[in-house]
Amino acid sequence: MTPHPPQEPAARPAAVSRQEFDALFERLRTWGRWTPADRGAWNRVTPEHVRRAAALVRTGTTVPLGLPWNTRPAPDNARPALHHMTDLGDVEPPEPATYKDFLGADYHGKGVTHLDALAHVAYRGRLYDGRAAGELTGAGGARFGAVAALGPLVTRGVLLDLPAVLGVDWLEPGHAVRAADVRAAERALGVEVEEGSAVLLRTGRFRRRAELGPWDVDRASAGFHLDALPLLAERGISLLGADGDSDVRPSPVEGVHSPVHALAVAALGVPLLDNLELEALSAACAQAGRHAFLLVVSPLAVPGGTGSPVVPVAVL
Repeated sequence: MTPHPPQEPAARPAAVSRQEFDALFERLRTWGRWTPADRGAWNRVTPEHVRRAAALVRTGTTVPLGLPWNTRPAPDNARPALHHMTDLGDVEPPEPATYKDFLGADYHGKGVTHLDALAHVAYRGRLYDGRAAGELTGAGGARFGAVAALGPLVTRGVLLDLPAVLGVDWLEPGHAVRAADVRAAERALGVEVEEGSAVLLRTGRFRRRAELGPWDVDRASAGFHLDALPLLAERGISLLGADGDSDVRPSPVEGVHSPVHALAVAALGVPLLDNLELEALSAACAQAGRHAFLLVVSPLAVPGGTGSPVVPVAVL
């Protein structure tokens, strides 16, 4: 694939002052709401939510939402994942021969599909629930908000397929998805974000990448403007994900490089799914004529881990 020529940074989305951002953070935070606190908004998903989500399965079509394990460096994969063989089947009695391999990844980037746990993001030194990040996170990992505390999530997923709504192949880098866009997508797609829903935003990132080549998504990417977060908070979502990392870039908040991360994870206790492969899900939802489905997310149970590589599965 020929790399796409370096592009100029996209025009900055509607600016929000740091003072306005801090006021929004304080207004949205749900600290002290749940026990256990380090499951955050996943506490919203009750057995009844799971039962209703399971009732969405009609055809049994399963769609994996993870990228292939990404070992190739690129402008959007600065820290490639690792894969190498550790046993090539040298036969030693007794049989059988075995073949073994090693996997490793610095997965909090743009090249690996992963889940951000509540230990991943602190704002002004505080993790979700007001816990002091410096006291609870160190070289040995996190003692609050670790991914092992989350466990699996089975809930109703909602695909906000913005390119399909707008009649385009993809959203250009820097395109900010606002609260009004979320409402318009719900109307156009015949779906509603409900309490406990996992909201997945398709921007068309990987279709654009396939056709134009990779680019530095840290500099410019489509995603949510932070003014969409009050609406999503009001609806009571349990999880937020995207084919990017949910944040529009450049950031609209000076001095805050990932304001959606800060609001979702540190204020609302909503874990994030980053770098989802949503092209097949877009096609499956269009064919089925519906954009709600059963979603299964099962991260690795890593004690002290700030997240996990993951391959979520949608079932229609």
